[in-house]
Amino acid sequence: MRQIALGNGEITASQVALGIMRMGKKSVEDATTVLKTVYDQGVNFFDSADIYTDGESELVFGKALKNAGIPRDKVYIQFKAGIVLDHARTTANGLVFGQRYDFSKEHLLQAVDGILERIGVDYLDTFLLHRPDPLMEPDEVAEVFNTLLRNGKVRNFGVSNFNASQIDVLQQAVGQKLIINQVQLSLKHTPLIDSGIFVNRLEDEAVDRESGMLEYSRKNNITLQAWSPYQYGMFEGVFIDNLKFPELNAMMDEIAKKYGVTKNAIATAWITRLPHNVQVILGSMNPQHLEESIAGADIRLTRQEWYDLYLAAGHKLP
Repeated sequence: MRQIALGNGEITASQVALGIMRMGKKSVEDATTVLKTVYDQGVNFFDSADIYTDGESELVFGKALKNAGIPRDKVYIQFKAGIVLDHARTTANGLVFGQRYDFSKEHLLQAVDGILERIGVDYLDTFLLHRPDPLMEPDEVAEVFNTLLRNGKVRNFGVSNFNASQIDVLQQAVGQKLIINQVQLSLKHTPLIDSGIFVNRLEDEAVDRESGMLEYSRKNNITLQAWSPYQYGMFEGVFIDNLKFPELNAMMDEIAKKYGVTKNAIATAWITRLPHNVQVILGSMNPQHLEESIAGADIRLTRQEWYDLYLAAGHKLP
């Protein structure tokens, strides 16, 4: 498994990470198998959020980590917080809706304490603000970060789903380097890439929805983490083996045969081919699917293969 530098390079971790959002619905035994599977494949980075299955993911993950016999200092644990759920609108298939976003000192400190207690660990390697809060007070967040760092509860900080301007506003206030921004990115979700290709054009793809996040992150040594790497739309489903996308699946299948891997691996390799050290967050709890997807991190697609997949996914070049 390829190791990449996170942020400013002081930390290295596996380029593929495991997101444990769905782990709360697994037995501890099944979750242990999942952790052993990915760890044996070189994955040492685990990501989650306090809203996933109402904290059950942390409880199961903590027990499974102990069962698997994986030392705490051999893994990198990252959590997001800042969303307060509206349970009436949270769906059984995993879609979560915020009643509000809350970056207040009281909420964030309580959230981290709850995460640590449920997992049964003393610290998080990284803590991310989950989604931008329009009521964010940067100085208050800075106070939270300072408290968490001083108390040894969090070692590094970042954000999720922020644009460049929002990161700048926060970074100006906090003393710690923001090293991560977790964003949606897949072959079927490419606004991060499209606007950079359609510079000074009139097509819809030219709309800069992300403030030039790819270039901004590279310039400022911020690691991008790709969530939903196999999904299209907003949790509408996976595009792999989906009859809605015959051209894309045919192209993935052709390239997969060349490298002796599955289409899952090719979807991973398409993201890791970007020269930005993007980290891919896998969300499956199926050990076989995880092994297949992880294999893509060690494949370096040719330039033509990358563009062929981009075009087969329905994107255009000017």
